[in-house]
Amino acid sequence: MRLPNDSRLRLAMIVTGLMGACVCIVAAAAPGISVTVKLAGPQFVVNGRPLQIISGEMHYPRVPREYWRDRMRKARAMGLNTISTYIFWNLHEPQPGVFEFSGQQDVAAFVRTAQEEGLYVLLRPGPYVCSEWDLGGLPAWLLADSNIVLRSTDPKFTGPAERFLKRLGQELAPLQATRGGPIIGVQVENEYGSFGKDAQYMGKIRDAIVSAHLNEVPLFTADGPEQLPFGTLPDVAAAINFGPGDAKKGFETLARFRPDGLRMNQEYWAGWFDSWGNPHHTTNGNREAEELDWMLAQGYSVNLYMFHGGTTFGFMNGANFDRAYAPQTSSYDYNAPLDESGAPTAKYMAFREVIAKRRVGEQFPAVPTEIPRIEFQDIALSESSPLWANLGTAVETPAPRPMESFGQSYGYILYRTRVEGPMSGALSIHELRDYAQVYVDGKLTGSMDRRTNAKSLSLDIGAGIHTLDILVENSGRINFGPRLRDDRKGITESVSLGEHVLTGWQVFCLPMSDLGQIKFGRQLSDGPIFYHGAFDVKNIGDTFLDMRLFGKGAVWVNGHALGRFWNVGPQQTLYLPGAWLTQGRNEVIIFDLMPGANSPKLHGLSRPILDSIPEPTAHQ
Repeated sequence: MRLPNDSRLRLAMIVTGLMGACVCIVAAAAPGISVTVKLAGPQFVVNGRPLQIISGEMHYPRVPREYWRDRMRKARAMGLNTISTYIFWNLHEPQPGVFEFSGQQDVAAFVRTAQEEGLYVLLRPGPYVCSEWDLGGLPAWLLADSNIVLRSTDPKFTGPAERFLKRLGQELAPLQATRGGPIIGVQVENEYGSFGKDAQYMGKIRDAIVSAHLNEVPLFTADGPEQLPFGTLPDVAAAINFGPGDAKKGFETLARFRPDGLRMNQEYWAGWFDSWGNPHHTTNGNREAEELDWMLAQGYSVNLYMFHGGTTFGFMNGANFDRAYAPQTSSYDYNAPLDESGAPTAKYMAFREVIAKRRVGEQFPAVPTEIPRIEFQDIALSESSPLWANLGTAVETPAPRPMESFGQSYGYILYRTRVEGPMSGALSIHELRDYAQVYVDGKLTGSMDRRTNAKSLSLDIGAGIHTLDILVENSGRINFGPRLRDDRKGITESVSLGEHVLTGWQVFCLPMSDLGQIKFGRQLSDGPIFYHGAFDVKNIGDTFLDMRLFGKGAVWVNGHALGRFWNVGPQQTLYLPGAWLTQGRNEVIIFDLMPGANSPKLHGLSRPILDSIPEPTAHQ
C-alpha cells in the first residue's frame, strides 16, 4: 500500500524514533577483522547491529601528523565513535600524474590511527570538497587549460578526477570495514546541489568511486535540505548539512524526499570560519548542545563540522565570493569543541555531557592531558634579504598571463615592464587576482585589493624610462559557488595606464616553495623583504607567534609553512605546533610585503589572538 506523503512522513519519523531507542553505539572493530556494513532504513548496520554514528570532522592536513592520535583520543573521550575527513586532491597530486601519499599526506596512516583509537571513518573523497580550502581541493594546475569546465562532464576534468580517485583507491580501498579497516561510508562529490543540476556528472563521479573499489561500504551524498533534488542520485543514500536551529526542519525535508532512507546529518555546523578583515566568529555552544541532544534522541546520525578545525597551513586557504571576494584566514579554529591547538573548550564539555546522557551505562575515556604551551620573547630577526634580490629568472611575455599558465599554483607573482614618461593617469589592472602592490623604480606607489574592488590607482610618471613592478599575491582561490570555475590568479587579462595598454612584460614566478635559495645578510629595504632569525627552545610546547609588528605575508619555522598573517585581522597570531620545534636551535623565516620596523622582534604567546581588527592604515 502506498501511503499519502504526509502519512509516509509521520510513519518514517515514528520508525526512526523506534530505531533510536534500540540503536547500538559501538567502537570500530580491531584492525584486520572484517565486518559487513549496509544501510537499513534510517541507520547504518554493522554486522547486523544498528549503528548510530556520532562523528566529528577532522582533516589530516590541518593537524600535524604527530598530533593525530591526541586529537582522536579526545574525540573518543567526548563520546564520538567516528571521524569524518575530506580528501584533498590538490595535496595528493601537486602536478599532473605526480602523487604524494607520504608524511603529512599519508591519509592511510590517518585512517589506520583512527581505527587503532576505536573510531570508524567516514571518507569524503570529493573530488571537490569545499572546506574553505583553495579551489575546494581541486588542483590549481587544472586551470592551466583556459577552456576547462570544472565540476562538469568535460573530459578535461573528469579524466584527471577519475585518475586521481583510482590512485586514491589503491591507498584506501583496503581500509574499508569489509576488509578489516574502519571506513564504513564513502561520500560522492560534495554539496553538488548548491552548485549545479547535472545528474550525469554526479553519476560519473559515483562510477569513478566504484571503479576505485571504494564502494564495498555504503555510498552517500551530502547537501543542504533544500538542495536535495539537485545533488543526489536515486541509487545513493542522501545525508543533509545544516547549521544550528535547522535540525527539525532539515530532517522533515529529508523524510519527505526519502521517506524510507538514511537519517544522517553529515555536517552540523558547530562553529564557523573567519575571513580577513571581518570579525571572528563564535557560536552558541549551549544551543548547539541542545540541538545535538535532540538529534541523538531521535536516533539520527550526526557529524560535527568541525570537531577540530586546526590550521590551514601554508597557502591552502580558500575564499568565498558572495557580494565580494573574501579570502579566509589560516586559522581554522572554527569555534570548534577542540580549539586550534587541540585544547578542549567549554563547547567540548557541553557536547560530552549530552553524548554521555544518550550513551547510558558507557564509560568514556578520560580527557587526555593538554599539550604544554610555551612563551618566548624578543626573537631577533638579525638577517634579512629584499625580495628584489631573490627574483630568479624571468619569463618574457607580450601581455600579462595568470600564474597557472606558467605552471605555478600558489604564492606570489611579479609582473615587470618599462614605461616611458612623462605619463600620467589611472593604472588599471583588468581582473586582478587578488592583492597587488605597485612600484615605480622600486618605490611603492600604492596597493590594490580585490576584497574592496580596488583595482586601479593614479600614477604620475616623470620623463625618461622607468621600471614598473606589480607584485601580486594569490590570496586563495574561491572554494564555493560557480566562480571557482575561472578563479585563475595573478593578472588575468591586461594592464593599462591611462589610455595605453602596457605590453612587453617580464614575469617572475614566486611560489615560495624553496626558501633555501634566499641570500640572507643584513640588507634593509622598505619594500618586500625576507627576515631570518634563530631561537633556542629548552622546553617543547605549542605556541602562537605574535605577528602584530608585521604587515602582510607568510611564516616558515624549521621548514614548516605556518600560514599567512595580515594586519587587517581578525587573526593576529600563527599557531606553531610544539611537534615542529626542536630542543635547541630553531629557525624562522618571515616574508613581509609591507615591512614597518627595520629590526622587528618576534614573540611567542601561550594563547592565540583571533578576534582583533585594528583601525585601517594606509597599507591595509
